[in-house]
Amino acid sequence: MANPVSLLAPALIPSWNFFDVIAASPRVEYALADARDAVLDAWTEFRPRPQRLSPVAMLARLFWNARWNESLFLVSCAERLVEEPTAHGEDEIFRRIAADLAGQPDAAPWLSFRLLFIDPTGEREVLYQAAPRRLADLDLR
Repeated sequence: MANPVSLLAPALIPSWNFFDVIAASPRVEYALADARDAVLDAWTEFRPRPQRLSPVAMLARLFWNARWNESLFLVSCAERLVEEPTAHGEDEIFRRIAADLAGQPDAAPWLSFRLLFIDPTGEREVLYQAAPRRLADLDLR
């Protein structure tokens, strides 16, 4: 049998080459409007990262953090949507935003999202903006 330490070492000590490149970080922002052709200027970050977490919250997140896992999935969708736009990627992001907004009965009927990329220097660039869709028409499954 191989040395157990050599088998465990890659799992315990992270590789410095884990990421191929360090690229701009995508953020999903959404805007609500009363009409399809309304000017969208009030953008809200979707699921912003918390500014501070207590040690208890950090410990709990080690064992259960389904919401953060879903947010990481959205980051993957955002990156793929910019590289190769597909209806599926756009639908996934719309679906997640609409599900979070479902608890707000007074929300405006039209929803749009955009992908804002923030590079390591802090420069912000919008690389994708989806056409508005009616919230009532979105499938929340």
